Amino acid sequence: MPNNMNQRPQTMRLYNGEKAALPFSSAEYEARLAGLRQIMNDNGLDAVILTSMHNVAYYTGFLYCAFGRPYAAVVTATDCTTVSAGIDAGQPWRRCYGENIIYTDWQRGNYYYAIKSLVPSAKRLGVENDHLTLAVRDALLDTYGTVALVDIAGATMAQRMVKSDAEIALITAGANTADIGGQAVKDAIRVGTREIDVAMAGRDAMEIEIARRFPDSEIRDSWVWFQSNINTDGAHNPVTCRELQSGDLLSLNTFPMISGYYTALERSLFLGEPDAATLKAWEANVAVHKRGLELIRPGVSCAEITHELNDLFAELGYLDYRSFGYGHSFGVLSHYYGREAGLELREDIDTVLEPNMVISMEPMITIPEGEAGAGGYREHDILVVKEDGAVNITAFPFGPEHNIIDA
Repeated sequence: MPNNMNQRPQTMRLYNGEKAALPFSSAEYEARLAGLRQIMNDNGLDAVILTSMHNVAYYTGFLYCAFGRPYAAVVTATDCTTVSAGIDAGQPWRRCYGENIIYTDWQRGNYYYAIKSLVPSAKRLGVENDHLTLAVRDALLDTYGTVALVDIAGATMAQRMVKSDAEIALITAGANTADIGGQAVKDAIRVGTREIDVAMAGRDAMEIEIARRFPDSEIRDSWVWFQSNINTDGAHNPVTCRELQSGDLLSLNTFPMISGYYTALERSLFLGEPDAATLKAWEANVAVHKRGLELIRPGVSCAEITHELNDLFAELGYLDYRSFGYGHSFGVLSHYYGREAGLELREDIDTVLEPNMVISMEPMITIPEGEAGAGGYREHDILVVKEDGAVNITAFPFGPEHNIIDA
């Protein structure tokens, strides 16, 4: 390498080792790219610059780790190339479908230089407005001069919402793994044990299972939120060092991550004998959960399901305690990237369910401290929509008859 910094390359290619086994077949990625290229044709685009973790992973198999650096996948009519930082060396090439180009740190702007080297000129570029910062948008405009940046985030989300058979198989394996983590969590619950210790038992069990099922995958990002007492009031409350006590309402939440695909299991439990108010609230949430499982089928809209479950909660006297929507899509998803917001069970979503969509049913109510039965109650199953109904791929039992634990 020359000593003169100005002679150092702005980009480079590094084919270090051999291509790794990806989560899906080449035919699967080609089908996804064909769908993206149809979006390009429909919008008259010269190329697409994908910048989100979820879309880069969906179309190329590469799940990047940003750490303050930008990444991309540049897709043209003929090529698909990931753009990665030099700090990752050859790993992005090994773990992506298609080509890879590395930008170096030797001078500012090399990321945009790399992108332009792949698409030297363009009149219309597809971008993800829901992920593009103002700084990146301005830099792209400076790089290309007169160019139209066209938002394709919604169109790519619509493509991702309908899963292939291969995706459904991976998601099903994830749901099975979540069940295993859930059992490990349940087995670790006892008076005096800390939330963090219980959570680690579930996480370890899931990572062991993922390594067994997917020995060629990268093992990363699986986690457990195990909450007790007041910590159950929010669905995404982090784990603490609180010690469990007899009389605690508990919330089990296991999240295995397989190649960027997160799945989930959530259950209410109780340590000791629940009082009447707790049992009543828990059973009400279970009743709504059971009805929700029945409602998920092709041809019904997200809003229709939501309104019917709202009516049931109102009848049971708990509608005012409902805290969020009743479910959401699963696929390339995590707690820090990805969201198929067009497939959520909320009043304002009119998407009609269709075969090969994957969606959760997860009602939750939160009763504030000081009221009888205080705490958060939730159950969570994942369903695959079929031609004539839906298949529940979650097996862990729910409700008081299964999840009251002796103190």
